[in-house]
Amino acid sequence: MLNLVSADWESISTQPVKQHRIIAAIDLGTNSLHMVVVKIDPTLPSFSIIAREKETVRLGDRDIATGELKPEIMEKAIATLGRFQEVAKTFDAETVIAVATSAVREAPNGKDFLHKVEAEVGLSVDLISGQEEARRIYLGVLSGMEFHNQPHIIIDIGGGSTELILGDSHEPRTLTSTKVGAVRLTSELIATDPISNVEFQYLQAYARGTLERSVDEVLANIQLGESPRLIGTSGTIETLALIHARDNSGSVPSTLNGYEFSLKDLREWVNRLRKLSNSERAEIPGMPEKRAEVILAGAVILQEAMTLLGVESVTACGRSLREGVIVDWMLAHGLIEDRLRYQGSVRQRSVLKHADKYHIKLEHSDRVAAFALSLFDQTQGTLHHWGTDERQLLWAAAILHNSGHYVSHSAHHKHSYYLIRNGELLGFNETEIEVIANLARYHRKSAPKKKHENYRNLLSKKHRQIVCQLSSILRLAVALDRRQIGAIAQIQCEYYPQLQQVNLLISPSQSDDDCALELWSLDFKKAVFEEEFGVKLVANLESSKLPRE
Repeated sequence: MLNLVSADWESISTQPVKQHRIIAAIDLGTNSLHMVVVKIDPTLPSFSIIAREKETVRLGDRDIATGELKPEIMEKAIATLGRFQEVAKTFDAETVIAVATSAVREAPNGKDFLHKVEAEVGLSVDLISGQEEARRIYLGVLSGMEFHNQPHIIIDIGGGSTELILGDSHEPRTLTSTKVGAVRLTSELIATDPISNVEFQYLQAYARGTLERSVDEVLANIQLGESPRLIGTSGTIETLALIHARDNSGSVPSTLNGYEFSLKDLREWVNRLRKLSNSERAEIPGMPEKRAEVILAGAVILQEAMTLLGVESVTACGRSLREGVIVDWMLAHGLIEDRLRYQGSVRQRSVLKHADKYHIKLEHSDRVAAFALSLFDQTQGTLHHWGTDERQLLWAAAILHNSGHYVSHSAHHKHSYYLIRNGELLGFNETEIEVIANLARYHRKSAPKKKHENYRNLLSKKHRQIVCQLSSILRLAVALDRRQIGAIAQIQCEYYPQLQQVNLLISPSQSDDDCALELWSLDFKKAVFEEEFGVKLVANLESSKLPRE
């Protein structure tokens, strides 16, 4: 059954498009807001960058006492996002995809800020987990650099976090995200200018200690005989490559993509940078003014990571998270069929990995998922108007609905919510994970209620409606496999609008099975479905297969 569902999912793709498509991707980072506008050639498939925008906003400069994003910085960010949208519009971008990372993720008022963005400039921003950020960075690098089927380690040093990734041409083997970034360490650990010896020693030790766990994870997945090359992305590494190139040759290469420098040279630069004040660092040829303040912390993070990894050089790559967001969009819209095609199934693979982790009975979950998708498809366009995206969320929830049994049978639906919510499912943004977790939470017992904290976490009316409607479908699907033995072979749904009635014809797997328990369970669970859609549900067993009394 699972293969049928997966095949069905993977076959979904948009119709081939001949003309170029233009889209924009925005990354709300801890230090800066970035946007790329790209032209996609669906026939290759590939994309070329036609515009770049950047604004240093410092979302990571949060209130020391509360950890909240500061009002004046939020206003600056919103104004910048409005300007970015205007730029995207001048290029006729059909859509603008925006993601927010560690600064917004960690701020208590992060979600309020994203609501404010949507209300004021009409931009929907996806909050993504550290692991999901790492996965998209991997996609971005893979789109701009040939791996030749060899393993590569990718390091992305951001303002608030550092992602370390091990991957090859086929898949990422390790995705890690650590709360150590150039802006974070500068604001938390550096109070002297130039930095004092004591602070510098502590800065090095802190960076090393924080990175150790991620490095161990990466090293554990390198196979015997492999010597992965280190690829560096983001502003810190681009700046270090730039100042190194100018210092070495007196000029800047036409592209920093592929530019390599050694750990030995990096150590020399760290020693030079630590002796300079902020204003002196700003005078270094090639040093962006707003980078001067945080470059030392970023360089130390790179130095400690390289030392722990045992690599002697790093190669700069111009593509990272923003380009990964573009690749992810192309995958989701069926525009990539080549070497990255496997990524289209990252959601299924991540869900199934979680199912295995929580010892879910996959045979039962598969049947529940198949029934849920069958009910979804047969009522689409009549009872509801949700599409492919919502269908995928329903599938994920159906597979994982019983994960809470891993904690306890009692109130397992509530445990399912917490396990899914905190499980960092790859391929989904935070809002989608919240929807999946809520769908699983409401597969039994109470219907969604405003007093429930998990339901209140759904901030938009649309997402609350998805949960209300699709969880009522999931309830029926669970009832249809009540004995968990596959008693029901298939279901047929017929809607009679004049009667406001849905007839459910049930075909048993065995002709002599009256499916009494399944029918009883349906009768018990149908009230939520009936109330949600304003219909009466009438279930009948296909009588021709059963002997009459």
